[in-house]
Amino acid sequence: MTMTFNDHQPIYQQLMAHLSQRICRGDLAPGEKLPSVRILAADVGVNPNTVSRTYMELEREKIVESKRGQGTFVTEELPIIEELRRSQAWQQTQQFKDNMEQLGIDQATALNLLEQAWNNKGGPS
Repeated sequence: MTMTFNDHQPIYQQLMAHLSQRICRGDLAPGEKLPSVRILAADVGVNPNTVSRTYMELEREKIVESKRGQGTFVTEELPIIEELRRSQAWQQTQQFKDNMEQLGIDQATALNLLEQAWNNKGGPS
């Protein structure tokens, strides 16, 4: 798994976001075992301590759980995953709204553009 990191946010937070998105999409299923710290660190090219912090923060948020001697697993608590999905969708929605406002786009036009994009229609009209 190749990842490109930016300089504007700590790497562990970017890795948390990446894993959270994979959980929301279902790429990582409830109860699925995550790669070991060393394997994920090697795969994405970061220090194992960074991955360890990522897992620790995800566990603090109850998105994953560690089982002593077995590894780290995606939570099986579906309400937690659904709340994560809603939270990420809300953040993306807020970012879209803020971007439209910065461009001077009103709500009706933004919603029209969103509908066109959702329906895979051509560019703005």
